[in-house]
Amino acid sequence: MRTEVSQAARGTLALLAAALLALGSAAAPAAEETGAAEGAKLGADWQSWRAKNDVSDMPSVQRGARNFVSYCMGCHSLKYEHWSRLGHDLAIPQALLEKDLLPPGDKTTDYILTSMPAADAANWFGKTPPDLSLMARERGPDYLYQLFTTFYVDPTRPTGANNLRLPAIAMPHVLSELEGLKGAVFRTVRKSDGGSEQVLDHFVPLAPGRLSATEYAGFVRDTVNFLDYVSDPTQTARHALGVWVVLFLLVFTWLAWLMKREYWKDVH
Repeated sequence: MRTEVSQAARGTLALLAAALLALGSAAAPAAEETGAAEGAKLGADWQSWRAKNDVSDMPSVQRGARNFVSYCMGCHSLKYEHWSRLGHDLAIPQALLEKDLLPPGDKTTDYILTSMPAADAANWFGKTPPDLSLMARERGPDYLYQLFTTFYVDPTRPTGANNLRLPAIAMPHVLSELEGLKGAVFRTVRKSDGGSEQVLDHFVPLAPGRLSATEYAGFVRDTVNFLDYVSDPTQTARHALGVWVVLFLLVFTWLAWLMKREYWKDVH
């Protein structure tokens, strides 16, 4: 039954995507003229987009935790992070942690795991969604930022969406209600070996989301910031300690030099 519902939902998404892409194609000339007038095309420089996150920005990491629980934990786990560790590091009172973040039935001593059965996930998406505990360390924050900001409508995909950072991605665009929908216009580029490839020319806005472009970029940055924290929860404390270690070494070196000068002054 779940498989039938999933297939029907995918069909509906594909039809919606086709309609929106057709609308975007009709609007493309006007959008292209606007882009030319502004001297830039939306998304043409997507490979240069950077997360610019800061794990020491505690409010940002806290918002990212909220975003993860609301939009990501339905499919993805953080199997190396305890709820209690998250609450302690992010200065979230236990009562608030249990009320707003902790899933019903879970304890603060539990790891942060998705409730989605792996077999169902593999059946619906073609593969089991990966654990995100170490994703920021493996791929880097910039990769994740580009991943979340380069979804586009693609009627040929089962979910109705594709991605520039990870082509043929199995993940649906779960943040489309926030970002909105956009189509992708590609152009052919000749390569030095005589072949050719399709590269993005620009994005075409198709339907608005709940957030503006600036607000959505902030939402993604907070989410990436949280995933960066999870990948190495001790990094902020380690960096802070590193400053004191360097200062100690400098002072110790100065004292050692004074001692050496005192011991060797009679020799010279």
